[in-house]
Amino acid sequence: MKNDKKGPQYRVNEQIRVREVRIVGEGDSQVMPTRQALDMARQQGVDLVEISPNANPPVCRIIDYSKFLYQQKKRAKEMKAKQVKQEVKEIRFGPQTDDHDYNFKLKHAKEFLEEGNKVRAYVFFRGRSILFKEQGEVLLLRFANDLEEYGKVEQMPSLEGKKMFLYLSPKKAGVAKKSQQKMDRERREAEAKESVVQPEAEKQTSAADNGLFANMKGGEEILNKLKKNSQ
Repeated sequence: MKNDKKGPQYRVNEQIRVREVRIVGEGDSQVMPTRQALDMARQQGVDLVEISPNANPPVCRIIDYSKFLYQQKKRAKEMKAKQVKQEVKEIRFGPQTDDHDYNFKLKHAKEFLEEGNKVRAYVFFRGRSILFKEQGEVLLLRFANDLEEYGKVEQMPSLEGKKMFLYLSPKKAGVAKKSQQKMDRERREAEAKESVVQPEAEKQTSAADNGLFANMKGGEEILNKLKKNSQ
């Protein structure tokens, strides 16, 4: 009998050398000597398969080994299909990003989080723009605040070289991805509606009224920065 080298390895028949085992079946189980369990398997023309070696006594099933491996593969495939593939999506800003570009990227970030993906937003400081480091931090804090409904902050803004990063993870489980055609249509509709944009100062001030940073360590300092930059 050949073992499946790609999957988990199970002890089968004479490979099971403990004194007794627990045999599980349809809704019941019983402990018996391993020799007796082997005899039962032979009588039925199947195998004795150890499925839980660390139990006391080890748990076994009397089943055709090939059928057992097929069931295990099928179950693993079904579980994998149910899992949402999580990716890390990047959103890039400049330290002086205008409102139209900001809202366009904010919409993308909402879509990413709704699909169950993480978002890594960052501000890239080119040349002397590093002087606007605090402005970049405020922008990322505003970004996190505007996405409070969709994601939670994993890491507050931190400067790494010429980039300041903010990490967000989704609040809800991912959903099936929209078709590219639908996403493009919704994107065009959103752009058409963005002819009137709320002034940046008002949006920064609104962060102070939101509870995102209220209970966070250093939250008061963050809110003060948002208020200061809105003046």
